[in-house]
Amino acid sequence: MKAQLLIKNIGMLATACGNAAKSGQEQGEISIQENVWIAVDDGKIAQIGQGEPENMEAEQVIDAQKRLVTAGLVDAHTHLVFGGWRENELALKLHGVPYLDILAQGGGILSTVRSTRAASEEELREKTAAALDEMLALGTTTCEAKSGYGLNLENECKQLRVVQRLNESQPVELVSTFMAAHAVPEEYKNNREAYIDQIINQMLPYVAEHKLAKYCDVFCETGVFSTEESKRILLAAKELGLEAKIHADEIDPIGGSVLAGEISAVSAEHLIVCPPEGIASMAKGGTIACLLPATSFYLGATFAPARDMINAGVPVAVASDFNPGSTPNLSLQLAMNIACFKYRMTPEEVLTAATLNAAAAIGCADKVGTVECGKQADLLIWNAPNLNYIFYRYGNNQVDTVIKKGRIVKSK
Repeated sequence: MKAQLLIKNIGMLATACGNAAKSGQEQGEISIQENVWIAVDDGKIAQIGQGEPENMEAEQVIDAQKRLVTAGLVDAHTHLVFGGWRENELALKLHGVPYLDILAQGGGILSTVRSTRAASEEELREKTAAALDEMLALGTTTCEAKSGYGLNLENECKQLRVVQRLNESQPVELVSTFMAAHAVPEEYKNNREAYIDQIINQMLPYVAEHKLAKYCDVFCETGVFSTEESKRILLAAKELGLEAKIHADEIDPIGGSVLAGEISAVSAEHLIVCPPEGIASMAKGGTIACLLPATSFYLGATFAPARDMINAGVPVAVASDFNPGSTPNLSLQLAMNIACFKYRMTPEEVLTAATLNAAAAIGCADKVGTVECGKQADLLIWNAPNLNYIFYRYGNNQVDTVIKKGRIVKSK
């Protein structure tokens, strides 16, 4: 066989398996193989074998030097495109000022909205491209990107166009989520119903017609959008062909996780204070819990009840939540470490959460998220001998080589 790429001398290959999210006990059941080689052809995994590859020619050969190989990481929740930063809010947070109070003072999301509206599309593209390059070096090969800092048609579409352009011009594969229901903009402060009508009757139809996003997300939270308002927006989106996601139970459990299950949302995000009835609803509705441990860490908040979700049969994904306010961190590795330490998830469960389950949460599990024949050759070679090592160590980049669609895109 003549391969495009041959990776030989792999000490350990660790991967989830299949094309659908794993839940319960299955979330921790992964394939572990030692002394492995992988042959890649036409950007896809062609063969996986053990021992020395025989009768195998390749255009390029990598010696993994007995190190760990996994699938590329999939970051299923980011607010990737934004103007400015919010380091000025750090002191407020350290003094215990609640986020909803910061938002009410014109800070928080609304501060980033002003910066994003003021930035040109090219300025946003350059800033986002730099972030993606850093994420790629940290092992993220596929990434979801939400809008939500424009809060009007022009600027929401500006964010989504940046994602569309970058998906065509750099290696990290991007999936877009429309999130104009991230906050009520200042100009609609006294007429929130008119803003909701604008989302449903103007923005959503335009985004759907121009195929600018695959998903629609809503911030269902006290002081933001109520459960009923969130339901109206998400059902309108589903009628237009956009699948539903929901920011739920981040600060107050007002019913977002219950709604997620009722409307069979693809995923519910955050879930820091998710109640038992929300977990039961998500399990019944087939909703993936997309958990964001770095956000809890950064805000000094409670950690989501991940173990309860896994035990109840809810698939758990782990994502970075990269954004300028509540977690300006784009390392999915760090989020994985925190998930292991604070959610008490096993390395095997977290690997599934940041690869296969994350891929399922953004509709990509048929092509990425596992190391199996026929899947896209998105692979990481780690500076680690085994899976436990990458959780035992933390705070540094442990990825040595990043391969996207069979091509080396980052290497130390």
